[in-house]
Amino acid sequence: MKNFIYETPTKVYFGKDEELKVGKIIREFNPKKVLIHYGGKSAKASGLLDKVKKCLEEENIAYVELGGVVANPQLSLVRKGIEFCQNEGVDFVLAVGGGSVLDSSKAIANGVANPDIDVWDICLGKFTPVKTLKKGAVLTLSAAGSEMSNSCVISNEETGEKRGYGCSANRMDFAIMNPELTYTVSPYQTACGAVDIAMHTIERYLCTGEDTYLTDAIAEAVIKSVIKAGNDCLANPEDYEARANMMWASSLAHNGLTGCGRDFMLVVHQMEHEVSGMYPEVAHGAGLAALWCSWARYVYTANIPRWTQYAHNVWNIDIDFEHPEKTIEKAINMQEEYYASIGMPTNLKQLGVTEDSLEKLALDCSRNKTRSLIGYKPLAYEDILEVYKMAYNA
Repeated sequence: MKNFIYETPTKVYFGKDEELKVGKIIREFNPKKVLIHYGGKSAKASGLLDKVKKCLEEENIAYVELGGVVANPQLSLVRKGIEFCQNEGVDFVLAVGGGSVLDSSKAIANGVANPDIDVWDICLGKFTPVKTLKKGAVLTLSAAGSEMSNSCVISNEETGEKRGYGCSANRMDFAIMNPELTYTVSPYQTACGAVDIAMHTIERYLCTGEDTYLTDAIAEAVIKSVIKAGNDCLANPEDYEARANMMWASSLAHNGLTGCGRDFMLVVHQMEHEVSGMYPEVAHGAGLAALWCSWARYVYTANIPRWTQYAHNVWNIDIDFEHPEKTIEKAINMQEEYYASIGMPTNLKQLGVTEDSLEKLALDCSRNKTRSLIGYKPLAYEDILEVYKMAYNA
């Protein structure tokens, strides 16, 4: 087991009607003015936004609003939010929505607290913020895990770049998680969420590291629970227990717990960020599903025992000790069939990605051939391009 730092400062309020406590929770931070940051119509149409505002008003907390966050949150709105907060004297950011809203809120909080730094330089990893505004979230989508992660992912629509960065400043001070708020999430987005949640842990599980059997057991439980919960949510969107398990899994899958003692790089995430950066209409979870199986087939021979363990413990496949690769290939095929069964794509063509864009995707992912993606089989430019080609032709 490798050395690690495990940090989870986010206070979670989980369960029915917990969002009604938001005013009292924020009052503990003594804010001068709160920015309520949200996406589009759903926050208003559901009545959630009005509930949140009423809770703040009952505590005499001043607030301003900024909506308009889209999937793959945009740098232009982050910049607008930073300027808006500076002009309004905002010192607390409240995200009401899913992962995109939370990431946009994190970037705004970091930008306001570091006015002399270009927020895009933070996204590019050129500057690691230490200062940030206090912030919290009312979560409405189980997917990104941003409510408890140190991650923030922003898209620069001018350059087509999508960049994620991790740091302690990105941690939410609190997260309110009522599974009932996810009842109206569409089947497609529910399926995308199930893919993203599981992938946060699957990719950690398949990073380098040895003798992590406790971490492995936790990870395996999270992966299998997400598969079950996702299927149950699709069968009955108002199954509270399924929504609750899926929502809690989204936090555990990306708060660091399921990777303790192992190296860390979400390799398929890195490849997908280039896809949805170039094609912003692509949902993140769908992009992951379209890439994972091809990546798995390309890299699994680098550590047959690890992948055999994954096949046996996650997909319950009996091990063929004479030909363990057959066990692994069966597991990959089962995961591919699972994606198809919940309406997820299994190749890039299904997402509208064109063959002539693959080289550009690989160049961008390899940072112009200057970096390799880590793992039992490190991926340089040529490897990344081959995975994209496999995922296109799958």
